[in-house]
Amino acid sequence: MMGYYIIAGLMFLISTYVSSKLKSKFKHYSKIQLQNGMSGAEIATKMLSDNGIRDVQVISTPGMLTDHYNPSNKTVNLSEGVYNQRNAAAAAVAAHECGHAIQHAQAYNWLQMRSNLVPLVSIASKCSHWVIMVGFALAAASSFGNTVLLIGIIMFGTGTLFSFITLPVEYDASNRALAWLENKNMLTRDEHAGAKDALKWAARTYVVAAVGSLATLLYFISMYLGRRN
Repeated sequence: MMGYYIIAGLMFLISTYVSSKLKSKFKHYSKIQLQNGMSGAEIATKMLSDNGIRDVQVISTPGMLTDHYNPSNKTVNLSEGVYNQRNAAAAAVAAHECGHAIQHAQAYNWLQMRSNLVPLVSIASKCSHWVIMVGFALAAASSFGNTVLLIGIIMFGTGTLFSFITLPVEYDASNRALAWLENKNMLTRDEHAGAKDALKWAARTYVVAAVGSLATLLYFISMYLGRRN
């Protein structure tokens, strides 16, 4: 299992770096106050209205970087800072989450695929590591262990698939956000550049998660194939 710990350690370091960079970017762009004076909540409300969406509510949620769109109750949930603040970072996040609401309204294929996987992934992600560990333990004594190991790998693979399906969903939401902010002249050139940079680093957190999951999956597969030979 040494290879697993090496991969996990390496991805942890990369993830920590990207997360730290993301927080510093948002802190920096939070200091760039919008010339239009609009808050994140106001920007979100306008973006939804401009796209003909009337049945989505914009609400405030506790925490930092806890922003998300909830398709089950059609709410754009903005962290307290984003909801109330009037800066480039808040504008970027608010518009991005509205991008998800627009995806939902337009039945965006990748979002539908991700939503369909949520129930399966929520169960598989909790159990896959335990099943894999049991499989490794049993494989030394019987062939049944290899079967258990394979089941665990398949379960882990659903999480990896989910992480890669998430990438086009997140990038598309950011592209929709930036296009609307530009087309509606919501931001100045400097403000728009800040919003774009902030969303770029936010997207990289998903890339790191997907790559890390894939690397771990490939390691488990190689271990399984090695035990079969």
